[in-house]
Amino acid sequence: MPKVDYFVRKLDDKRRLTIPTELRHELAGGVVITRGFGKYLHLYPKKIWDSQVEPQLEGDLLDERIADLNIRFRTGKVETELDGKQGRVMLEQDLLDYAGIKRDIVAVSAGRYWRLMAPGQDS
Repeated sequence: MPKVDYFVRKLDDKRRLTIPTELRHELAGGVVITRGFGKYLHLYPKKIWDSQVEPQLEGDLLDERIADLNIRFRTGKVETELDGKQGRVMLEQDLLDYAGIKRDIVAVSAGRYWRLMAPGQDS
């Protein structure tokens, strides 16, 4: 299968994002959706969240930078799974509002996670 590192979609009326067929195996174990560093969202495969992000968020109890990261990534955080046949994931309205996403959505691979953003937004 060809590698997909960018796709554009329209959310359906229930705020569901259809994941390309080529990526569904990568996200089959579930996804975590959070706010990003800017006005966009991050979509992590659950296994990446559990093995790489979560340990970073458990850093030093008195480290303000770690506390700030926890606030950013846990506010509005959603853990979910792709729906069976269609390969869709529902996006919560508060996260869409945060990222300024109306209906059209651009998804770009950022290494081990995906950045979801409104069209015309570079970061």
